[in-house]
Amino acid sequence: MSKPIRQDIATIALVVADYDDAIEFYTQKLSFTLIEDTAMGDGKRWVLVKPQNTTGTHLLLAKAKNDEQLAAVGNQAGGRVMLFLNTNDFWRDYEQMKANGVNFLEQPRKENYATVAVFEDLYGNKWDLLERF
Repeated sequence: MSKPIRQDIATIALVVADYDDAIEFYTQKLSFTLIEDTAMGDGKRWVLVKPQNTTGTHLLLAKAKNDEQLAAVGNQAGGRVMLFLNTNDFWRDYEQMKANGVNFLEQPRKENYATVAVFEDLYGNKWDLLERF
């Protein structure tokens, strides 16, 4: 008997300009948890963060290593929303993130699927904060 198909997207690489600045943003402003920060040699590190209380996808904060990668920092999705941060309490997280200095690009709005607002990370990548109905 074969196993049923089960797959997850475990980790998404996010190119950053600086490890420590990115760690500070994600842990202090978004209240993510630092899962791992391991030196790999030659200044390279394996840095994983994730939202609190989740078993879902992690972000690998990958420092740009050349001009091409550096040019992609903050625009990895071509100006579109790149990542979606689900919450079970939109207004709690929205107010906390604003108090932490996170830049929201719009006022919260109700869509037919969720309460949502677009914010940007420290490099300008766009995210949706959303609470699904």
